[in-house]
Amino acid sequence: MPIAVDIDVMLAKRKMSVGELADRVGITPANLAVLKNGRAKAVRFTTLAALCEVLECQPGDLLRWEAEAPRSEPGADGA
Repeated sequence: MPIAVDIDVMLAKRKMSVGELADRVGITPANLAVLKNGRAKAVRFTTLAALCEVLECQPGDLLRWEAEAPRSEPGADGA
């Protein structure tokens, strides 16, 4: 997926555990793990806002876009 999640980076900078962040944001540790590991299909703006408030950061500190590697087309190698 081209969206990378950097919650781990902010947790380390703030010296905060996943459990503490989940408690302070008001979500379950399991749901935070899904988001943190990049397996979430969506995130509510209210959750994103709460994460930013607790971690004292901007949304761009938590989420970033990464270009996907281009796929080669069949037969593009001259075969």
